[in-house]
Amino acid sequence: MKLFGLTSGIGMGKSAAAQILIQRGLPVADTDLLARSIVEPGQPALEEIQRTFGSSVISPDGRLLRGALARIVFSDPAAREKLETITHPRIRDLWKAQVESWRARRTPGGCVVIPLLFETNAETEFDATICVACSAATQQKRLLERGWTAEQIAQRIAAQLPIEKKIAKATFVVWNEGSLEILAAQLDSILKRYQ
Repeated sequence: MKLFGLTSGIGMGKSAAAQILIQRGLPVADTDLLARSIVEPGQPALEEIQRTFGSSVISPDGRLLRGALARIVFSDPAAREKLETITHPRIRDLWKAQVESWRARRTPGGCVVIPLLFETNAETEFDATICVACSAATQQKRLLERGWTAEQIAQRIAAQLPIEKKIAKATFVVWNEGSLEILAAQLDSILKRYQ
C-alpha cells in the first residue's frame, strides 16, 4: 500500500486537495475531523481539556467552545502545548488505526491529512508527503474571506512551521494559486508515479 501524508499551511488548500484525492478513489483520513471526534461530549479528551483549561471552554450543554479554547491556546504557546499533549496522541492513534484497516483490506493506497505533519514528526509513517502551498497574499485573502481577523490569522500561522520549511521537507509540492483543475492535474501526476 502506498501511503501519502498531506499537509499545508492554514488556508492553502488541504481540504480541496483531499476532496480531489477522494474523487480519485483514494481513501482519506482527515485529522481535523478526527480532532473534532475526540472532543465530543463524553470523550476522555474533552474531560481532560475541561480539567486543564476550566469550564469557560465548555458550553452549558457540555460541548467544547472552540472559540474560547482557541483564544487561550493561540495567545499562549505553553497552553497550546498542553492542549496538543492531550489531543495529538489520541488523534495519531485514530489515524494509525484507520491506516491499519486499509492495510487489512489490502487497499492499494491511502492518504492522511495532517496540518502539523512535520511539526509532529509523522513524516516517517508515509511513503511520500505532499505539501499544498500558495503565496502569503493568497493565504491571507482566503483566511480573511473566512471572517478571521488579522490577529487570528497571524496567531494561527505562527502556530505552524513556516510554509517554506514544509515545502523543503515535503516529497512533493502542489502549488495552489489557480483553479481546482490545475490543483487536480498536479495531484494526478503525483498519483501516476505510484500506480
